[in-house]
Amino acid sequence: MLDWKNRATGASARTADTVEGARSYFAGLWSRALGVLVGLYLLVTLVVGWYWSQEPELFPVQQHAKVAAEEAQRQLVTGYTTVETLKQVASTLLDKSGGYLSNDLAPPGLWLDNMPSWEYGVLVQVRDLSRALRKDFARSQSQSTEDADLSKAEPRFNFDNKSWALPASESEYREGVKILDRYLVRLANPNQPNAQFYARADNLNNWLGDVATRLGSLSQRLSASVGRVRLDTDQAPSAAGEAPALSEQRVATPWLQIDNVFYEARGQAWALSHILRAIEVDFADVLAKKNATVSVRQIIRELEAAQEPLWSPMVLNGSGYGILANHSLVMANYISRANAAVIDLRQLLSQG
Repeated sequence: MLDWKNRATGASARTADTVEGARSYFAGLWSRALGVLVGLYLLVTLVVGWYWSQEPELFPVQQHAKVAAEEAQRQLVTGYTTVETLKQVASTLLDKSGGYLSNDLAPPGLWLDNMPSWEYGVLVQVRDLSRALRKDFARSQSQSTEDADLSKAEPRFNFDNKSWALPASESEYREGVKILDRYLVRLANPNQPNAQFYARADNLNNWLGDVATRLGSLSQRLSASVGRVRLDTDQAPSAAGEAPALSEQRVATPWLQIDNVFYEARGQAWALSHILRAIEVDFADVLAKKNATVSVRQIIRELEAAQEPLWSPMVLNGSGYGILANHSLVMANYISRANAAVIDLRQLLSQG
């Protein structure tokens, strides 16, 4: 009897050990499976994030405008190339690899910061040109009425660039592109003379003033990547007209913002190079009369040089004469030369 009880107790113990072993086995199996799934997810998001971070290629501006006009059966009138290029630049911002990333709330878009900075740089130039269209290019004089469509398109592009919903940034920008197309329909239709584009030197000069301001600011921000001490040039003059006391301040871009400034500059240079190629087409007569065509082409060359591939896996920030490269200073060189050429171009337009 006692032996039977011992055998029963042993069998129960073995059964318990078997059940516990099975539980441990399946728990370990689930842990390994979960680890594999997490690893695969991270690998996929890494590859997708790399793909989404590829900057769009340059597109042929004049050829694109011609094809777009032929497909829509419209006349390629003065101003068409500029507005069509603005449309394409804004559309590329939305339809590139991964779409618009600045307002993403989920990985891998949430983890990316270089491409959102690039997008913001492009958006800055889109906003500036849409404003110039509204207040200068489409108006004969300061007292004339602004174009109805352009007055609606500009606020769309100035919408918050990080809005996720209600409404999303993409929906507002796409609506801006649609409104620009409505303006193009009227501009290319000779039976609707209420849409105008005035390719004059003063209009172009006004927009180039905004371009020079943008490039000058970018040059300063890029140069501040290494940090330097400079005189404070922002002091207000004294009431008596005396020169203010000189003071020094240290200017340095925060370490985590260096790559953001770099890619914002690349975005602005990318958009601006396309816009200037369109300007060269629509303002060809004005530029020829002012002997300024070569100046525009020189600006484009500097901006396109800033689009050279970055072979380093990250934006390096070596000192000015150190061992490692400083990509921000290289970019600042191209931007500064383009800015100097813009200033010379403005002088030609006003005095040439």
